[in-house]
Amino acid sequence: MTNLSIQLTKFGTPEEAFSFTELAIPEPLADEVQIAVERFGINYADVMAREGNYKEAPPLPCVLGYEVVGEITKVGKSAPKELLGKRVVAFTRFGGYSQCVNTKHFAVAEIGDYDGNKALCLATQYVTAYYMAFVATTVQDGDNVLIHAAAGGVGTALIQLLRDKEVKIIAKIGNEAKVDYLKKQGVNFIVNYNKSDYGLQLKQILNTEPIHISFNPFGGSTFKKDWKLLGTTGTLVLFGGSEMSGKKWGIFSKLNFVRKMGIIIPIGLMMQSKSIIGINMLKVADTKPFVLQHCLKEVVRMAMEGKLQPQVSAVYNAKEINKAHEFLSSGKSTGKVVLEW
Repeated sequence: MTNLSIQLTKFGTPEEAFSFTELAIPEPLADEVQIAVERFGINYADVMAREGNYKEAPPLPCVLGYEVVGEITKVGKSAPKELLGKRVVAFTRFGGYSQCVNTKHFAVAEIGDYDGNKALCLATQYVTAYYMAFVATTVQDGDNVLIHAAAGGVGTALIQLLRDKEVKIIAKIGNEAKVDYLKKQGVNFIVNYNKSDYGLQLKQILNTEPIHISFNPFGGSTFKKDWKLLGTTGTLVLFGGSEMSGKKWGIFSKLNFVRKMGIIIPIGLMMQSKSIIGINMLKVADTKPFVLQHCLKEVVRMAMEGKLQPQVSAVYNAKEINKAHEFLSSGKSTGKVVLEW
């Protein structure tokens, strides 16, 4: 069968990068299901892919997209037959910007009549946050936790997952308009890096106490600053390189990005009892798919029980993909950006 897909055909602005194309969708493989998509989400990795700064993206032309909500219309030979006809939220290994997509049967979670826009928040953002907070690390009572891009999708998820623990949550933002939003989410402190050096603000807030965990999607110059702020037993969790986004000097921008992060000598990690953890959820999905499945089912369960409140920032028609990308890359979003077919 064929379906309408939004292809990334060249790197650049949203207006020049995307085109709508009819593409053939093959029959699902033995361990796959086929989903008729009602809506899909976009992520900052998509922005970086559009700019040519995301090496995990497929070669051009390609269809981006990590998560969809829709109905399973076909199941492969070894996929659970009871999934047929179920409404699900699903991960896609790219291809989500389509009206129909195939994905692994273990990459879906049933949602029934749960709000589809909120369900899209749960896939990439909440699963990433859950994996970082409860699988890759263990946040302890008494920890001081710094969350960069705190009003975004992953930041919001981290706040909601950690706010009932005995920790201090410090939210880092660059836009004062997000303060009220973050206070409602339940953070303890807010720092605005556009007002003054966020490291100095943190020292004023914590006095002599260090940061114990930093969740950092920026990398670059923020890495060194966070590293200095970390105390003994501290962990720096890197899950992106968005400081490189928007740079136009190709390899020179990338080399400068690496230079800003500096060099860490392994023995220093041991002597200081500090750690760095890199998170790439695509690699997790590829090598530990059932860990990903566990994380997805857990956040869906928590949301349906009312323990999580997924935040939808904006909803666009799929034809407005350009506007959606512009909004997400503007830094004005708080929560998930959704597109509906």
